[in-house]
Amino acid sequence: MKKLSFLFFSILLLSLVMSGCSNNEPSKQTQEAANEEVTLTISAAASLQDALTDITATFEKEHPDVNINYNFGASGALQQQISQGAPVDLFFSAAEDKFDKLVEGDLIEKGIDLLGNELVLIVPKDFSRGIESFEDLTKAKKISIGTPETVPAGKYAKETLEHLKIWTEVERNTVYAKDVRQVLTYIETSNIDAGIVYKTDALISPKVEIIATANENTHAPIIYPVGVIKNSSHPKEAQLFYEYLQSEQSINVFKKYGFKGLE
Repeated sequence: MKKLSFLFFSILLLSLVMSGCSNNEPSKQTQEAANEEVTLTISAAASLQDALTDITATFEKEHPDVNINYNFGASGALQQQISQGAPVDLFFSAAEDKFDKLVEGDLIEKGIDLLGNELVLIVPKDFSRGIESFEDLTKAKKISIGTPETVPAGKYAKETLEHLKIWTEVERNTVYAKDVRQVLTYIETSNIDAGIVYKTDALISPKVEIIATANENTHAPIIYPVGVIKNSSHPKEAQLFYEYLQSEQSINVFKKYGFKGLE
């Protein structure tokens, strides 16, 4: 009888232990899921690279479970990638028209015009080659701008040169670049006489000099909209970063790099 009682209690104890393990398993899995890291993919204009790198470093410290992965490039090329189904969570464009195409295609969940910028003429540092204004570009052997069809800065540059009625003359001497950073590189290496880029790009390079700033009435407004992609794989985290970009802290970082806040 004692043996049977001992056997009974042994089985009962084992059953309780197994039941406890089983009950703890969902809790453990829930905790692991809560701590799972999320990676957001952000497609952003090349001119935003330095400012966003700073902002992201702070964001990831405050939100250690969210990692940011960037795809920097020309806004037009990025817009085309998203239109074709590229897995992206946020789009930060350097032009409203590229952004609006995604809005019209019902691919943007929500968006806002966040920043402004200026267009400037740059030359190699201490080597202006007689170029002191946009009009002097007619003297240059080679100039560089972004490809107007895909690079907003290139489109704005072409508009400015057309407004000044010198585009026809300088077009044949123009070297097109895939984005503003490539234009900057051409000037830094003195391979090209002059280039037209955003003020924010010119300010980060000690190898170039700003010769002139384009009047705002010579080109379309330079506005940077940002928005959450409707089919984002991580909408909650995308919304979190979207709001973080609009914070006073982030706007101050953008201003440090030469961007203008849109009041």
